[in-house]
Formats: sequence, structure tokens, C-alpha cells
Amino acid sequence: MIARLLQRLVAFGVRAPFAVLGLCLALVAGAMVYAAGHFAMTTDTAALISPTIGWRQQEKAVEQAFPQLKDVLLVVVDGKTPELSEAATAKLTTALAADTKHFRSVQRPDGGAWFDREGLMFGSVAEVRASTKALIDAQPLLGPLASDPSLRGVAGAFSTMLTGVERGDIPLSRIARPMRTMADALDASAAGKPAYFSWQDLFADTGQTAPPGRRLILAQPRLDYGALQPGEDAVGAIVAAAAKLGLDPAHGVTVRTTGEVPLADEEFATLEENIGWVGAVMALAMLVTLWFAVRSAKIVAAILLTIVAGLVVTTALGLLAVGALNLISVAFIPLFVGLGVDFGIQIAVRFNAERLEGATTGPALERAASALGAPLALAAGAVFLGFGAFLPTDYVGIAELGIIAGLGMLVALAASVTLLPALLMLLKPGAPRREVGFAEAAPLDRWLHTHRKAVLWAFALSMAGSIALLPFVQFDFNPLHLRAKDGPAMRALVDLMRDPLRTPNTINVLAPDAQAAKALAAKLSALPEVTEAVSVDGYVPQEQDAKLALIQDASLLLDATINPFDLAAAPGDADNAAALRKTASDLRAAAAAHPGTAAANANRLATAFERLAAGTAKLRTAATTLLVPPLSTMLDQIRSALQAEAVTRETLPPEIAGNWVAKDGRALVQVFPKGDSNDNAVLRRFTAAVRTVAPTASGLPVATQEAAKTVAWAFVEAGILALALVSVLLFVVLRDVREVVFTLAPVVLSGFLTLGSCVLIGQPINFANIIAFPLLFGVGVAFHIYFVMAWRGGATDLLQSSLARAVLFSALATGSAFGSLWLSHHPGTASMGKILMISLAWTLVCALIFEPALLGPPRKKA
Repeated sequence: MIARLLQRLVAFGVRAPFAVLGLCLALVAGAMVYAAGHFAMTTDTAALISPTIGWRQQEKAVEQAFPQLKDVLLVVVDGKTPELSEAATAKLTTALAADTKHFRSVQRPDGGAWFDREGLMFGSVAEVRASTKALIDAQPLLGPLASDPSLRGVAGAFSTMLTGVERGDIPLSRIARPMRTMADALDASAAGKPAYFSWQDLFADTGQTAPPGRRLILAQPRLDYGALQPGEDAVGAIVAAAAKLGLDPAHGVTVRTTGEVPLADEEFATLEENIGWVGAVMALAMLVTLWFAVRSAKIVAAILLTIVAGLVVTTALGLLAVGALNLISVAFIPLFVGLGVDFGIQIAVRFNAERLEGATTGPALERAASALGAPLALAAGAVFLGFGAFLPTDYVGIAELGIIAGLGMLVALAASVTLLPALLMLLKPGAPRREVGFAEAAPLDRWLHTHRKAVLWAFALSMAGSIALLPFVQFDFNPLHLRAKDGPAMRALVDLMRDPLRTPNTINVLAPDAQAAKALAAKLSALPEVTEAVSVDGYVPQEQDAKLALIQDASLLLDATINPFDLAAAPGDADNAAALRKTASDLRAAAAAHPGTAAANANRLATAFERLAAGTAKLRTAATTLLVPPLSTMLDQIRSALQAEAVTRETLPPEIAGNWVAKDGRALVQVFPKGDSNDNAVLRRFTAAVRTVAPTASGLPVATQEAAKTVAWAFVEAGILALALVSVLLFVVLRDVREVVFTLAPVVLSGFLTLGSCVLIGQPINFANIIAFPLLFGVGVAFHIYFVMAWRGGATDLLQSSLARAVLFSALATGSAFGSLWLSHHPGTASMGKILMISLAWTLVCALIFEPALLGPPRKKA
């Protein structure tokens, strides 16, 4: 009945082409207006998987309790010195916090006033003892610097220490390191090279870890999910603020952004990077293949116009059905074009074959419709059911793709039997001049007839081999592997991931309260796969009494030194020059009195001071800029650190406590992996170990692995359902189990062969390239239906027929066009193009070699 309806529609297009064209144009115009007015696309990846499944619920529970963990943008500030990074981070944090247009919240997870005061308490007792001793030992240098934080004061500090050397209180070697370090910095500055000086590095005990030169800022931007790059404005605001504050490599500071927001934006930027080139190759490949398929520019134009019109209508229907496109459902475009091209080529090639036999345009179209009506209707129905099989799955992205692509198949079929015939009637393409089929394939047809069993055995062995390889198919669940590695956000992330305590691959666990979180953190920290598990009590230092005693002793000894009652008046340039000359003279005298390595350092510093004293005021200003600002930062930090107080859970500042204890009392435990957190095997072991202790754990490692399972199961579930639905449809139409098997067996085989090929070439399946499989199913089912229906009708020598030509060029059009995705700079898209090429190649082999061998001679009619 449907076949007859299609024939009538073609006949109507033949008899009234202008009316059909007018109706179609009106429909397309209406669809364009609707699509333009209702177009919406979300780039929210969280919306791709159903929020009702268990791991999503656990993830949502953490996000609701701690909303600051969602949509995070991480700013990484690296300074050539600890003082530079600290000062830069403080300035940038203040600027971003004031920008409420672009940011909802801004905080420093590893710095700020509280950390400045209590930071020393987080070291071991031995480390606190070493740090306080280093400060006490530096008292002779600290005093002059604190009372006169200027270039004059710096020079005077060395003179004070040299007085101690002269009296025999300290050896000259005691200040060898400060002299060498300052000489190095001043020599570099005088030579016009980048120069940086750190007082923190200078005063740090040589046995201690060097003060960190990296700071972090966590920001929650205001996102626009209607844009392809929702966080672009926020990242731009950070770049602008850094530039305004002079935070750049020229000033010894590098500011980078990473995190889920800029990474996602960067991914879309990569997709757009060479999209013009990819699109041009895709269009050219499609045009060339269509030309070779039909050998007529007018027919090519008619097919392309039909596809474009159908795509517009499908877009409008898709928006009407799902409301907004997502990152997966937008793939309906290649699916529609691939199958729309197939329908158009099938009709056009058969149309040419009929005209070659003498039929004029109208009768040729009607004969083509009579021959192809049933197989086209059956193919469209089978593909529609195949895509519809995704609806019950938890993979919302692919389910919505199924809805739109399924509707698109109906639109493609309707357009192919209405608009395409009307256009062909109006364009009046010339008659073909040569054989439409492949007469050259006669030897292959004969070879397949005589070697049928060998071919079937070869494919059976291929099937067995592919099934044997299935356990080795890899599903790469790590979304970072789909991103371009040279993007700024990705480079920053890879850099961060080298630090096990700064990697984003952490697991979050909700505990009923802070005490339970503390116990859980201790239990998780004991796991061999875990570097550390942190709860709110991680901000309460251990052995506080012993540490506070050491800090208080140092504070008593150093208070008058670092907080002098009388500060020297700011020096003039002449004062600085005089102080430099005097200290240079003192250094020369000390070097002469104490020969050795330290004396060489003293002479080097003396030379640097003499050069400054004799130079221009500009040189002394540059030296002041080099030495004094980091000195002020360092002195402020020492003053804060020596005011440390006892810390309890109750005295933690709200901005810290709020990150770990929710308003309802539930507490967060954050777990860090041991090993390379970018290694999938490490993440699997880490996640499995944590979930044995905390089954409700969430976080990036859990989400990526569970998402992979959800996606994989969605395809398995949809595949089984699609096979069942399509099998029922085929049986209802064909009424023969064997013919149903003949239709679907090659489709299944091509799928297994594609997966086996992926194993052999080392290509893992991922979230991007798995989209190739619905296209494989749709095209494969259509091709094999055509062959089975033709064989059922008594056709022989299938490879020489116009059908084989249509199938070949349909596959080539789809494969060459969408194989161009392989050229994309985006790794995920490139892998999609690769899988599409592999899958279509096997589909073509199965259609042109395995299917004819499987079918054999036409069955004898009763």
C-alpha cells in the first residue's frame, strides 16, 4: 500500500511539477521561518545522559550540596618567584571578584589572608622548626630591611651583616648565598636580561621545599549555554583583567585558564578551526561522486536541492520534537545527508536506466517509482525503527538524535518521491549515453556464482575472527583524549595533572557530617591507589601545640625586628647611591680579609653595587623595582605567619568551611589518585578502590567511566531492539525468515568487521566516533533491502545492474563526504571520520560481495 502511495506521489510530481514545487517551496519556507525563530542548541554536556540513573543522582547530590563545584573555571597563575605569583594572584582575585557581570563567585583555594597566617602550621613539626630557625638566623638581615624597605635598606642590610663578620660573630660564608643570588639578579638586570629576585627563596632553609611559584583561583563564570562557547566572555574577562594589571611574561607572570568551562570552549574552537576546509572537501567529494553516479549536472542539482530542502524541514521537525539540539543530536545532519543521498541516487540511477531503454522523462520516473517504491519504503521504515530503538535508552543525546534522524528518514523519502521528480521534470536532464550498470562486473558475477561457498566461508571466518577480537575492543572513556593537545586550556590542564594534588581527576564523597567525613578520609587515605583524601579536618593542623610554641618563640624574638617602631624616611636617589657605594666598600674589605669562595661572591656583589652607584638614576630605579616589591610581599607574609593561632573546625573561615561542610551539615571528602591520573588504567583502579569503600562516590573519574558504560549499554540495548524491530518489519513485508536473515546478516557482519578493524589498527571507540554506528546501520539496512528485494523479484547478475551502481556511488558519496571529517583538527571528529570510512568500506564489501554470494541464484517462482 505504501509502495503504491509512493508511486502516486511520483506520478503527481510528473504530471504537476509546478504545483509540487510550489507546495514544497511553501513547506520549506515555513520550516525555515520556524527553525529560525525556534532554533536552540545547548552545549551542556551534562544534559546528554538521563539525570535519573544512579551515578547522575549521586553527582547531582554533591552539586546541590556544594554548587561551587559545578561549572568551574580554574585560573593558574605562575610567577618567576613566589612573591610575583602571590602578588599577581591577589590583584587578579580582587579584580575578578569585582566583575559580577562575568563571575558568580571567585575564591583562592590555596591562598589568601587565612593561609598567610596559618600556612606554616601545615608543615610537620620538623619543618616548622626549620622554617622558624631560618627566620631567626636571618634576623640581622631582616631588621634593616624591615626598618628601611628600600634600595638603601637592602644595601644597609648587607653592611649590617658585614659588621657581624668583621666582629667574628658570623663567618662570611654564612651570607655567601644571599650575596651570590643578589649579584646574579643585578648582573642580569644590568645586561638587559629578564631578572627576578625572591626573598622567600633566599631565606628558605636549603633543606626545605622551595616556596611555590604557582597559585590558583577558582571562579564560577556566568555561562550562556545558547552559545557554542558558553564561557568565552568569562575567559576574555580574565585575559583583559590580567593585561590591565600587567600580569604577563614580560613582568614575570603567566596567567592561564583551564577547567571544564574553558576546555569545552576550546573544544568547540578546535572544531571550528578548519571547518571551512573540511566542509569544502566534503562538498567537493559529494559533488564529484554524484556526478560519476548520474553523469548529469542537472540531476546532481536536483538531488542536492532535494537534500537541502529535506534538511530544512527535518531541522524544523527536530526542533519541534525535542525543543533544542544538543552536541549529539546535531549529528542528524550527516545522517540525513548520507541516507538522503542514497534515496536520491537510487531513484536517479534507476531513472537513467529506464531512459536508456527508451522511456521519456515522465514514464521513466514512474517506472523507477514502480520498481523502487517497495524497497525504498521498506528501507525508510527499517531505518526509522532502527533510530527509534534509541528512545528507551538513558543516553538522552542519542535518543534525541534517534527522534530527529528517524523523522528525517520519512522526510527524505517524501522529498525523494515528490520534490525530486518535480525538479527532474522541470530541469529535463539529457538522456544517458552509456550503460547505467556495470557490464565490466560480469566476470565478478560469474566468479561469485562459481565460488559462492568459498566466499561464504571467507566471510564466516571473518565473522568468527571479528567476534574473537570483540573482547579487545577498547572504549576510551577519557574525554580529555578527544581534545586537541595544543590548546592553551589543555596544556595548562596537562601541566596541572603532573601534580597529584592538583589534578582534576578527583573523586567526591558525601558524608553525613564532618566527623564521619574525617573517619572516611582516614580510611580512604589508607588505600594504595590513593595519594590523599581530604575533608574539612584537613584544614585543622596536627600537633598544633608544638608548632605554635615554635612559632610563638620566633615571634617573640623577631617581633621588634620585623615590626620596627621607627621606619626610615623614604630615600632619595642620592641616598641610594651613597648606601650602595658604602656597602660595596664594605664588601671589598670583607673579601680581602676572608679569602675563599665567599670572598668571590662578595666581590661580585660589590661590583654590582658599584655599577649601580655609578650608573644613572634609571638603573637604580630598575634595581628598586627588582628588589623592593618582593621584599614588601615577603615581610608581610612573615608578619602574618608569626601570628598563627590555634585552628579548630569551628574557627575555620566561612569561605573554607563552606567548601567542605554544606548548610545541611553534610560534609565532603575529596580523594586524589596515586599515579598518572591521565592513564585510564590508573583511573579504573583508583575508582574501583574508592567505590569499594564509598559506593556513592562521584566526580570526574566516576562520571567518565559510568558515562562510558551508559553509552556502551545504550548502543547494545538499541542495537538489540533495532534488530528485533527491523526483523519484525522485514518479516511482515517479506514473509520469509530466510530473507530476513539475508537482509540483516550482512549488516551485523559489517558491524563486527568494523569493530575488528578498530582492534587491529589500535583505534579505540570513544564518545565521538561511536556515532558512526547508527549511520552504518541505516545505510547497511537500506543497501541490503535493495538487493534482497531485487533478488526476490528475480533479478540476476546483481553486480552488473543499475542497483549495484546506485549502491556503490551511494556508499562512495557518503563515505568520501563524511570521511573528510578525518581531516578535522579535532581528535574526536577526526576519529569519527576514520570510523565512518572503515564502516562504510565494510558495508560496501558486504553489500557487493557477501550479499550476492549469500543470496545465490534467484529462487524459482512457484
